[in-house]
Amino acid sequence: MDQEFHRIKRLPPYVFAEVNAMKAKARAAGEDIIDLGMGNPDQPTPPHIVEKLIEAATNPRAHCYSQSRGIPGLRKALAGYYRRRFDVSLDPEDEVIVTIGSKEGLANLAQAITSPGDVILSPDPSYPIHAFGFIIAGAAVRSIPACPDEEFLRALERGVRHSVPKPVAVIVNFPSNPTAMVATLDFYKDIIAFCRKHDIFVLSDIAYCEIYFDGNPPPSILQVPGAKDVAVEFSSMSKSYNMAGWRIGFAAGNPRLIKALARVKSYLDYGAFTPIQVAATAALNGPQDCVEQIRTMYRQRRDVLIEGLHHAGWMVPSPPASMFAWAPIPPAFSHLGSVEFAKLLMQEARVAVAPGLGFGEHGDGHVRIGLVENKHRIRQAVRNIKGFLQRQGAGVSLESEIGRVMDRPVI
Repeated sequence: MDQEFHRIKRLPPYVFAEVNAMKAKARAAGEDIIDLGMGNPDQPTPPHIVEKLIEAATNPRAHCYSQSRGIPGLRKALAGYYRRRFDVSLDPEDEVIVTIGSKEGLANLAQAITSPGDVILSPDPSYPIHAFGFIIAGAAVRSIPACPDEEFLRALERGVRHSVPKPVAVIVNFPSNPTAMVATLDFYKDIIAFCRKHDIFVLSDIAYCEIYFDGNPPPSILQVPGAKDVAVEFSSMSKSYNMAGWRIGFAAGNPRLIKALARVKSYLDYGAFTPIQVAATAALNGPQDCVEQIRTMYRQRRDVLIEGLHHAGWMVPSPPASMFAWAPIPPAFSHLGSVEFAKLLMQEARVAVAPGLGFGEHGDGHVRIGLVENKHRIRQAVRNIKGFLQRQGAGVSLESEIGRVMDRPVI
């Protein structure tokens, strides 16, 4: 009876556990740890959304079981969002489903479409559920580059040529967690053309599509003509509306994939609490100035962080989107790897960050820094980091490092 369960054996130890345990111990001892590790919004949900939740919760009928696929009004609201934001038409009945956060949707779709031994193409580094949702479902995951460029497309070709059996699906995530990279519509066109040719599904994650700073808003893969033949896209209320704890997300696109996800969910849940779905409907249909305010807040925090780190000698690329900076480990500490460097940063600078190894083996040369504290706390974190680098003799000049780091890819 001591034998480890089969699916558990396929999951490696949780990379973030050591850092989290160290953070908890330090805080229990009264130390002030500035936590920039978890992507957890620190601001409240906009008042009009909370007010709608309260209003809906006073209705006794709202406390019954909800609908696993999501209430009709919320599915229509998501279709309306896609029409306004991306000029994409969706059928709320067949092409939209509400999920309990995008993470649940990704994991349950993996269960729905995966047979043991199926091959899935997943970026490395990437959000852990992208790969591990399929690993839990019994798939074999083949890593591909995380950059939206020609190398990604060449990796798709190699994946089809060398994988037995042929890959079932490929995952794309832009703006990316953790790298913050953004894809173009032309890149998506190439992905869709390739996957339609080879009969491969595309699972797109755009949870951060409203948190962008430079240039045009990030596109949706469903904007590509014919995308719904092979693609489904996951989005979330968590970041755009500061609703992370509410656990509301969506999948939209290919009707066959939506139907498969709905079938699995019908056995597993009764959907999110109805008042939460009503409030989410109000968020999508209501005034959107709160989204712009959230976007502006993250932009300001990004600028404080990046400018401060540059002055400290740590040349971290400025993220064009998302609520994270993907920071290459300073050369003096590169031999440590991301877990040990993150632990050292917490011990010496009292700043918690996420080790890049937690997002895949190719992330081990980076740490992810979240924009999840106010500007005052971020400035304090930067001062602490600057002091740490100076004590270690690791501070480097802006002139010597800016060309070396800023002109190279993020990963």
